[in-house]
Amino acid sequence: MSQEQRALLAIDAGQTGIKTRLIRADGTATDALFSGVLTDRPLLPQLAEVVASAGGSPDTITFGVSGLTDADAEASALLAHPALAGVRRVVVTHDSVTSFLGVLGDRYGAVVAAGTGVVTLGVGPEHSTRVDGWGYIMGDAGSGYWIGRSALDAVMRAYDGRGPATALTAVVQDRWPDLDSAYTALQASEDRVRTVASFAAPTALLAATGDEVAAGICRAAATELALAVTTALRVTDAPDDAAVGAVGGVFGSDLIRAAFADAVRAARPDARFVPPAGSGLDGAVSLAGLGAQHPLRERFADLSRG
Repeated sequence: MSQEQRALLAIDAGQTGIKTRLIRADGTATDALFSGVLTDRPLLPQLAEVVASAGGSPDTITFGVSGLTDADAEASALLAHPALAGVRRVVVTHDSVTSFLGVLGDRYGAVVAAGTGVVTLGVGPEHSTRVDGWGYIMGDAGSGYWIGRSALDAVMRAYDGRGPATALTAVVQDRWPDLDSAYTALQASEDRVRTVASFAAPTALLAATGDEVAAGICRAAATELALAVTTALRVTDAPDDAAVGAVGGVFGSDLIRAAFADAVRAARPDARFVPPAGSGLDGAVSLAGLGAQHPLRERFADLSRG
């Protein structure tokens, strides 16, 4: 077998973007970035296309995937796909697992990853648990989509007289000058999830500059994210001083990050906030070597040919 065929391709597939790292047998690596996962469409063709584009004839491919519902089924389908004909081993898990591994490694604690969507994973001495990550229709509380949806709601409430005035109105009108028809334009958009989530960043900016409606949305998002983390720690019986990691674009807001930390400390005074040791892509790389006894082992599928 050639060196190139013994390569590892790690894939961190989120809604905001799909990141890949091809690690060759000689230790050299190449990173690439592709468009994000569309959770309202089948995963298999999207992932297979990324594999084909990444190249490198990898021997092993690891996937951390947003929106994953059945790791075993996806792993089997990927291993059987023509685009992966030369691949010997496929490891598939939800991106909450790769986020956790990238941020905390083997430590007990909880990691919340909040971008377009949001998911929290907790790991304790005996088991692990997932909190939220149920998609933009049923969950994802505190996510970029959730913030953007709240901003649009606030704008329309201000517009028809149900709510207070907000500078968010001007932001929305930059995209849809006629607010009467904004909802029909949004509903007709094929990219409406990302469109809604795109209003999270200006909401955080306006919150920082004093818009009370925007600030209230951001504080509410922080409360939801903190609730997910403290729930994960409680359910897994994590120690009082368990580590807490927070990653993703939503935490780019100083207001959200500070309010989140305050809310977590109110419930878990001894929790330790730690900077990420790495990224979700680093977690996807480490997935290939995760031991069979690890508390996260039940959360991924690991299939090999033969």
